[in-house]
Amino acid sequence: MHTPSLTAGCLALLALTGTALALQMIRLRRSRHTVFNGGILLCLGLLIASALPLLARLPWTELAEEASDQAVAALHFLEVAYVILTL
Repeated sequence: MHTPSLTAGCLALLALTGTALALQMIRLRRSRHTVFNGGILLCLGLLIASALPLLARLPWTELAEEASDQAVAALHFLEVAYVILTL
């Protein structure tokens, strides 16, 4: 028998909590009530708790290197755009 993995369960909980949070936010915005009540904070807590196992498995060094490469490329692009616009 195949048992679902921890990641699949966390993703399902993350999706359900995000949906519940979005629905509560829509309902509260329409009724013009305060945004941060107990239900919203509980949804946010569950959302963060279910995301923690997923965040622990990410390759952070590769993500940091990719982000720094993208930042350098963006700066080069902005520098080239500035030079072209000031000609």
